[in-house]
Amino acid sequence: MDFMRSIAVAASGLRAQSGRMRVIAENIANADSTGSKPGADPYRRKIPSFERSFDRDLEASVVGLGRVRPDASAFRTKFDPGHPAADTLGNVKLPNVNSLIEQVDMREAQRSYEANVNVVTATRRMISRTLDLLRA
Repeated sequence: MDFMRSIAVAASGLRAQSGRMRVIAENIANADSTGSKPGADPYRRKIPSFERSFDRDLEASVVGLGRVRPDASAFRTKFDPGHPAADTLGNVKLPNVNSLIEQVDMREAQRSYEANVNVVTATRRMISRTLDLLRA
């Protein structure tokens, strides 16, 4: 049962990091989105969080994607009086998304995902070797 428990815990990490990558991808996709009318707010960056819970069936702690909350930081502005979303002063509100930070977050999520895949792979190899030993 310990092998299955480690696979299940790693699988919860895979699901959590997958959800995190979806949120980051949405942020990157909307990094240049502006409001649809003058003075309207553009896309607001989303910040994923994780939550730990205890799985009674596994008798182990697992992780999941928690609440995704909006980033409260200020929007960037750019002077572009010809833009359809420009206010009366000619400023356009741009999303509070920094593409560089999002790419770093994506890489970190990818590495965490890969670490969980490695746990599943190693556990499967251990199960296979154990079965080979039992057959011999």
